[in-house]
Amino acid sequence: MSDENQRVSGDGPEQQRADAVDEPVETSKQEQRAPDAERFGPSGERVRDVSSGERKRINRRELLKLVPVVAIVAFAIPKLQQPLLLDGLGFADWASGKLFSRHRLEPTYRNSEVAPFDRFPYNYYDVLDPEVDFDRWTLKVEGLVQRPGNYKLEQVQAFPKVVQNTRHVCVEGWDVVGNFGGTRASDFLRAIGADLTARYVEVECEDDYYESIDMPTMLHPQTLFCYEMYGQPLDRGHGAPLRLQMPTKIGYKQAKYLNTVRVTNVLKGGKRGYWEDQGYSWYGGL
Repeated sequence: MSDENQRVSGDGPEQQRADAVDEPVETSKQEQRAPDAERFGPSGERVRDVSSGERKRINRRELLKLVPVVAIVAFAIPKLQQPLLLDGLGFADWASGKLFSRHRLEPTYRNSEVAPFDRFPYNYYDVLDPEVDFDRWTLKVEGLVQRPGNYKLEQVQAFPKVVQNTRHVCVEGWDVVGNFGGTRASDFLRAIGADLTARYVEVECEDDYYESIDMPTMLHPQTLFCYEMYGQPLDRGHGAPLRLQMPTKIGYKQAKYLNTVRVTNVLKGGKRGYWEDQGYSWYGGL
């Protein structure tokens, strides 16, 4: 008989002793050794017994300490950087959407707190003017709506005008309280027979900019199809003749020079938003 067969089939004293080593045996409290009054390690350090509960807590604590290290190492690996960033942005967008409420309003401000018109920045207008032909301009409406077509500015302005003093926040780090006037997006969407259960509203602009916004934000009472600032028609620098104004969103979501509104459940491939397609957060909530 081979040695291996002996190990497998043996049940003599030697095997029983081996089994006793392999299988832990619970020890009663009376059998546990009482801790010494003082015990010292090889370097003279004081030693004490650590309970199983303490060992578990230590393990968790040490693992938590390793999380930043693991994250740094992961981001140091080029192949992992993009997936980690996309996952992080995706989670942030999901969480922001869950926390959003159409019934929670952003702060509004007294007229005395509104910045002067000449202190409201013209962002990029100094290098790009789409030269909109106001006389021929229309807003094209399409997608999941009952009344698609081309709407003139006067038709957008036919609804009750909402005027609000709200804060505009730019991703570049500046913010300003301004005065805005326009039609509630929710009023216009209902009038065109939009499917309000659809997921998105896409917009396109005269300067080839494009955006997509979640439907709950479009139905928020402070979301405007804005055609006035400071009691005057929008000027070219601020997006005339029509722009989005959403105090619940970061500035790059508030597209200017609108020419198309589309209600949809599926975003166009590769066109989630001009800056979003370059890595910015899609939700863009404040």
